Amino acid sequence: MTGVRCFVAVELPSTMREEMGRLNSSIATDGLRLVRPELMHITMKFLGDVPQERVGAVAEALGRVKAVPFSVQVKGIGSFPGRAVRVVWLGLAGDFRELYEGIERALIPLGFAPDERGFSPHVTLGRVGRPSPEMNQKLLAKMAPHTNIDLGSFKVDRFYLKKSTLTRGGPIYEDLAGFPL
Repeated sequence: MTGVRCFVAVELPSTMREEMGRLNSSIATDGLRLVRPELMHITMKFLGDVPQERVGAVAEALGRVKAVPFSVQVKGIGSFPGRAVRVVWLGLAGDFRELYEGIERALIPLGFAPDERGFSPHVTLGRVGRPSPEMNQKLLAKMAPHTNIDLGSFKVDRFYLKKSTLTRGGPIYEDLAGFPL
């Protein structure tokens, strides 16, 4: 019984991902693993390894999620978990609540626990392999000029169940199902 590594996501417009790629070039630092622009997305829920025979039931449950399309503005750069940089992200301003809660409610009956931390809308730009005070200083200095960056807005009118295959060259994502709002 093999599992399929899955997550639920919202895609970004390709033009916006190109802008994010340019931003990544300006914050590139040794020790920061940058996300390739074509892989950037908004993770709504990470499911982990789902048994192959349950993927259909997950897709069916997600297909029943009801939410109204909404606008999202991509603005601001920051890091998790605060000053000890582990993840560099772009912030998102938009009302994800209805979609997020719908996804959570749909998946609870299938045994997926609600995320205890809640949902913090963001796009991951990069991850720090080995955090250190020196790395923090370098990254925060490179991020500072982009604090108020505003890449514009886009409309969220669908979301996806995606498969993630980890390889030496980085992850490969594949759409398993798409769901219009």
